[in-house]
Amino acid sequence: MSEKPDALFSVRGKVVAITGAAGVIYSTIAKGLAARGAKVALLDLLGDKARGIADQMKADGGQAIGLTCDVLDPASVSDALDGILDAFGRVDTLINGAGGNRPGATVQRDAVFADLPLHEVDKVFALNYKGTLLPTQIFCKHFAKRGTGVIVNTSSMCSLAPLTNIPGYSNAKAAITNFTQWLAVQVKVDYPDADIRVNEIAPGFLDTSQNHSLLWERDDNTLTPRGRSIIANTPLGRFGDPEELLGPIILLISDAGSFLHGTTIVADGGFAIYSGVGPLDEKKPG
Repeated sequence: MSEKPDALFSVRGKVVAITGAAGVIYSTIAKGLAARGAKVALLDLLGDKARGIADQMKADGGQAIGLTCDVLDPASVSDALDGILDAFGRVDTLINGAGGNRPGATVQRDAVFADLPLHEVDKVFALNYKGTLLPTQIFCKHFAKRGTGVIVNTSSMCSLAPLTNIPGYSNAKAAITNFTQWLAVQVKVDYPDADIRVNEIAPGFLDTSQNHSLLWERDDNTLTPRGRSIIANTPLGRFGDPEELLGPIILLISDAGSFLHGTTIVADGGFAIYSGVGPLDEKKPG
């Protein structure tokens, strides 16, 4: 490990593959890493969008490529890996960012859990869990050959504190946390001579364009009932921003995280650890 403070957290020259990179969160991460000297491969089912983002990053002076990748298709993931190797010669880090929920797998108003269609839950579980498992299997073989590699999975604070109405998503993210811990041991069993590290990040509520309407009324100044509930149970008293995930990810993929293995970094403003007993703004006796 370098003793230079500026090198400790450096990602300069590292080749980072990111799935789900055309989305709001991981396109932000991709741009942040490229701005700090990383070579970034944006992998997404929406290949044209990924390539467009990569072109913007290159126009800003970064090194990036965008590739079409279906994280549920082994051939597609293998082709994406080959594309990265053609462009950059190697991969140092895989960030599994593909995931998300579906309206059909959510318990709707005036409905009950027993009414959830199983095929919708299957799709959510497949995208989040299998969409992490499959790329990890394929990239792990590359890491084993190189003798080194870093894997960062994307869980959620709802894997620790399950949210109402979204059992498929919460369960799938809990499975990713279990998988992260399991894989951290298994890679040492399967590839004892390779230095492969496995960790995850668990984001909380972020104010992005995708869920802004769930948190704010149309005037953009008034919280929705759901938004008020979240803030009331978040010790930091605000939503997060996708850019605030960049620091934890840099920690996990840089030399600064060289002894982090099988761990979860929760970035949720304290939501998951607040019991809800007593309002956060309750005045304490002087």
